[in-house]
Amino acid sequence: MDYEAVIGLEVHAQLLTKSKIFCGCSTAFGAPPNSNTCPVCLGLPGALPVLNREAVAMAIKAGLALGCTVNNNSIFARKNYFYPDLPKGYQISQFELPLASDGRVSLKTGERQKTGHITNYRTKTFGIIRVHLEEDAGKSIHMPGDDTYVDLNRTGVPLIEIVSAPDLRSSQEAYDYMSHLRRTLLYLGICDGNMEEGSLRCDANVSVRPVGCEKLGTKVEVKNLNSFRFLQKALDFEIERQIRVVEEGGKIVQETRLWNDDLGRTFSMRTKEEAHDYRYFPDPDLLPVVVDHDWLEDLKGEIPELPEARRDRLVTEYGLPDEDAMQVTQTRPFADYFESAAEASGNPRQVFNWMVGELTRFLKQDGREIEASPVSPPHLAALIKLIEAGSITGKIGKEVFDKMYQTGKDPEEIVAAAGFKQISDQGQIEQVIDRVLQANPGQVKAFRAGKEGLLGFFVGQVMRETRGQANPKVVNDLLLVKLRG
Repeated sequence: MDYEAVIGLEVHAQLLTKSKIFCGCSTAFGAPPNSNTCPVCLGLPGALPVLNREAVAMAIKAGLALGCTVNNNSIFARKNYFYPDLPKGYQISQFELPLASDGRVSLKTGERQKTGHITNYRTKTFGIIRVHLEEDAGKSIHMPGDDTYVDLNRTGVPLIEIVSAPDLRSSQEAYDYMSHLRRTLLYLGICDGNMEEGSLRCDANVSVRPVGCEKLGTKVEVKNLNSFRFLQKALDFEIERQIRVVEEGGKIVQETRLWNDDLGRTFSMRTKEEAHDYRYFPDPDLLPVVVDHDWLEDLKGEIPELPEARRDRLVTEYGLPDEDAMQVTQTRPFADYFESAAEASGNPRQVFNWMVGELTRFLKQDGREIEASPVSPPHLAALIKLIEAGSITGKIGKEVFDKMYQTGKDPEEIVAAAGFKQISDQGQIEQVIDRVLQANPGQVKAFRAGKEGLLGFFVGQVMRETRGQANPKVVNDLLLVKLRG
C-alpha cells in the first residue's frame, strides 16, 4: 500500500523590536543571563503589561504579506501551563481570535532527487490558518549532573506564530515553504531569520495515511526544529517511522517528539497536550487589539515587492533561470544589488556570475553582508564593461576585482594605475610569440608533427610573458598562423 504524508508547520518568528512585547526590557541577544528582565516579564504581582505598538505593526505586515485577513478586536489570552522558564505560570498568546487568519501563499516547489538536485518545479498554494502574537518563554540550561539553570532574558520577547494548513506532502515542500516564509520576513524587515539564535524556529505536525484516503492519520508533533536541514531530516525519518509502525500493525501515538541529529532519529518527549488542557481564557489585563482603518492602509503601503513576485519578474525581465532568480532573491539587499548592477552593465548574466562567485566568496571570508560590500554595483558594472570591451582579459578582471574589494576604487582607475590594459596590438603580440617559438623548438616541431594540443602550451607562455594582458583571441589566431606556416 502506498502512503502519503500530511504535514503542517507552526513557525515562530522573533520580531525585530528593540524592546519586549509588554515591557521596555531589551531584546538583545547574548546579554548576561537574567539581565534583560523586569517585574513585568518576570510576572511579579502588581506588574501590568503594556502592548508594544511596533510589534503589532510588524505582525500585521506579516499577515498581509501572507494573504491573511487582519481581524479587528483580536484578543490576548492566557495559555496556562507550568514550566520553570515561564515564571508567571502562563504565556500571553492569542487563541480564539488571532490578529490575522485565513491566508495563503503560492510558491515554486519541487522534488528532491537522491543526488540532492531539485527537479519538477511547480507552483503550489499552501493555506495559512493564522498569524498571532505571543510572548516567548525563557530558556532552561541543563548542566552536567542534575543542575538546571534558568535564563529569563527571552521571557516576553515578541513572537509571531504562523500556523499553516496541513497542505504539505513532503519534506521538500516543507523546506520550500519554510524558506519562503524566511525570505518574506526578511523582505518585510521584521525578523532577522537567524535560526541558530532562535529567532526563527519550527514545530512540525506530521501524520501519514493511505493515498486517496481523506481521513487524517494520528498527528505527531516534532518540536523545536531550528535549521532547514534538521526540518527535512526529521520529517523524512518521522514519515518513514510512522509508515513502518502502521504496516507492522502498530498504532501511532499522539505525542510530542524531538529530533536528535547525532542519532539521526526522533524520540518521544511527552504525550501531546490537547488545546483545552492549556485552559485558555481572555487576559483580563489586556484590552482587545483595535486596528484603525487608516493605520492598516498605511501598513499595506509599506509592504515591498515580495520574493516570489520579484523572482518571477527577474526571470521575465533579465532572463534568469528559476534557480538563479531564487538565489538572487534570497534577501532584499542582494536582489537590490543585482538589479542595480544589471541595469548599469546591461549584462545580467555576468552580474550574476560575479555576485555568486568572487563577490560572495570575498564577503564570506570577511563575514560581511552584501550591504557592506566595498565593491559597489556601479563599479562591478564598470568592470564587466571593461572585460566586454576587450580593455582587460577575464583573468586580469579577477585581479582588478581583488583590488576593487580591498580599496573600494573604480576599476578604470585601478587598470590605469597598474598598467593592466589589454594588449591587442598585433605587432607587439607577434614579437612575444616569436620569442616563445624560438625558445621552444622541440614543442614547435612536435606541433607541426601533429600534436596540435600543444597550442595551449604556447598560449600559456605568451600570456605569462605579457602578464595575462595579451588579447587571447589575437594570441590564438597569430600562433596558429605561425605554427602552421
